[in-house]
Amino acid sequence: MSYWFDENHTENVKFSIKIKKQLYSEKSKYQEIDILDSYEFGRILVIDGCVMVTEKDEFIYHEMIVHVPMNVNPKIKNVLLIGAGDGGALRELAKYKTVENIDMVEIDEQVVNVAKEYLPTMATSFDDPRLNLFFEDGLKFVRKKENYYDLIIVDSTDPFGPGESLFTKEFYKNCFTALNDEGILTNQHDSIFYSTVDKTLRKSYATLNTIFPNFKLFSANIPTYPSGLWLFGFSSKKFDPIKDFNEEYWKSLNFKTKYYNRNIHKGSFYLPNYVKELIEDV
Repeated sequence: MSYWFDENHTENVKFSIKIKKQLYSEKSKYQEIDILDSYEFGRILVIDGCVMVTEKDEFIYHEMIVHVPMNVNPKIKNVLLIGAGDGGALRELAKYKTVENIDMVEIDEQVVNVAKEYLPTMATSFDDPRLNLFFEDGLKFVRKKENYYDLIIVDSTDPFGPGESLFTKEFYKNCFTALNDEGILTNQHDSIFYSTVDKTLRKSYATLNTIFPNFKLFSANIPTYPSGLWLFGFSSKKFDPIKDFNEEYWKSLNFKTKYYNRNIHKGSFYLPNYVKELIEDV
């Protein structure tokens, strides 16, 4: 018998998906993890009652958080992934043969184990020889590094629970220190269409804008995420994500992508007026 999964986007808004069956449900040391099989979106990873990824639209999120920075600086070789336990960002990153080292830090080992078993289209690269996998707190891990990474990708949960520390001033300053002089940081910034996380995210924008010489927000349309319009942050010590976008390099790679392309890259940094107005005082 099928049933409906409801996610509360706000106290007044629910998002519902019709479910075939529940494939997995267990509480780890850190959070409640569920895998649901749906009619429309395929398999869904749910953490603490919130949709993290679905098989149908995960490519949008993962392509944007990885390909945007990788095509601003083609010389990226040493990368730190924080979070990303479903494997989708790692899958996209592993496509770049120029990358020599990938350190991945996921606080919850159970997320990776579940992804390997139930999300095979995402968890394709955990056996990549360039990968060093650490199960620990990303905030503590990045404190140990200085002038080390070309790129840090923070693929975290929303700014509460285990992911809350990854939106703090301390964490961003540590990331700045861990990056080399050409370093880039990309991270997910949720949505500010609803006011539930508005203050946290506006504070996050202000902090990044203060720490990094180059900071810009970019967006993507992701159907299963609250409001549909999802924001990401691009922060760099050297590069501008539009002026330094290397279109010829992207063309030479000849990658098959479902969402990302050169026009999307440039256009994603042009934000709707309501977003600009909400953050302009920042």
